[in-house]
Amino acid sequence: MRRRLINSTLAVVLVVIAVFGVSLVIVETRTISSSAQESVDSEAQRLASIVDSRMVGHEKVSTEILQGQIDVSTRYAVIEIPDRATIRIGTRPEGGVIRGTAQGESGERVTVEESRSSVTREVGKTLLIIGAVALLAIVAATLLAVRQANKLVAPLTDLAETAERLGSGDPRPRHKRYAVPELDRVADVLDSSAERIARMLTAERRLAADASHQLRTPLTALSMRLEEITLTDDLDTVKEEATIALTQVERLTDVVERLLTNSRDPRTGSAVTFDLDEVVKQQLEEWRPAYRSSGRAIVRSGKTSLRAVGTPGAVAQVMAALIENSLMHGGGTVAVRTRVTGNQAVIEVTDEGPGVPSDLGARIFERTISGRNSTGIGLAVARDLAEADGGRLEMLQQKPPVFALFLSRDGKGVRPLQEPAPEPEPTIR
Repeated sequence: MRRRLINSTLAVVLVVIAVFGVSLVIVETRTISSSAQESVDSEAQRLASIVDSRMVGHEKVSTEILQGQIDVSTRYAVIEIPDRATIRIGTRPEGGVIRGTAQGESGERVTVEESRSSVTREVGKTLLIIGAVALLAIVAATLLAVRQANKLVAPLTDLAETAERLGSGDPRPRHKRYAVPELDRVADVLDSSAERIARMLTAERRLAADASHQLRTPLTALSMRLEEITLTDDLDTVKEEATIALTQVERLTDVVERLLTNSRDPRTGSAVTFDLDEVVKQQLEEWRPAYRSSGRAIVRSGKTSLRAVGTPGAVAQVMAALIENSLMHGGGTVAVRTRVTGNQAVIEVTDEGPGVPSDLGARIFERTISGRNSTGIGLAVARDLAEADGGRLEMLQQKPPVFALFLSRDGKGVRPLQEPAPEPEPTIR
């Protein structure tokens, strides 16, 4: 492209120089020739006037007298006077000549000749000047064309590299502009695309991490139920365990749908008025086997018969994250307490462990922040789930740790639990 820009610019300049240069040469040649002819005619007229004046005064007209009136080195003059000898001044030029003639009042005829070589020399000088100017114009045009080509090609090369980086999975915007409106527009579009791609990749990685974390515990529990089914021949036990397994499958489905919903819009919730006791009871029953196997206990206290506004599946996931966090990082008995404050229902989870380190207190809900070898995702996902339904998740105390989930008790503006929720739009085609 650089070569094309340079060649096109030089072609335009050469055409302009050719058109105007040839025209200028023709005009200058004619001007020089006309000027030389006028000079010779003027010289002939001047000599004729001199001869007239001397003849009127009856003065002598001779070669010696007239020789000083003309430049004999470049011009040749012939004065023809009636009834007198022809007077010749100077040396007659050879080759082409420019001739000027004048007629005097006394009948004399004056002819002045000048070699055309003087005109040729003047034309040559003019051509040399025009050629030098044309050469300077070509050089200047070449430098300008190279500069403009570099100015245009370099941004295009940068934009091509940016597009290649986007295609290779590096969506970092460059925020580089080139003071060319059209190229800056392309750069704006590429930077906007890079930011969108970065957000999409971040959302995909976040969804994968959240799904891996949120599905791990339910899948483990489901696997344990299925193992118990395979190890027993008691039909009643099989039915009981299968019923529990189906419940866990429904929870897994709810977890997946919730994760997909949050991946589209983390603020999109499907809050309903539900029985908080049922969710708390279900979580305690699900986690007691894990605590027993660890030699620990999980207990409940506080107010019962509470109703709250939210998504039961999301609230269950938030409680699961808090209980699992106490199992992994806490110690002693875990206490789940429900209470009411103002128009909010509160679920508190605490344990007898060492608590949250002071350097992590303000950042405990950030992703990848963990006090031990864990993903650091659980509490961040739990807070997102709580906020999606208009609730909030907070750490009330670091030592011993107390985490609290605040849910609204006002059912105004939400759907009743029995009303079926609309099916979510499919996200995979």
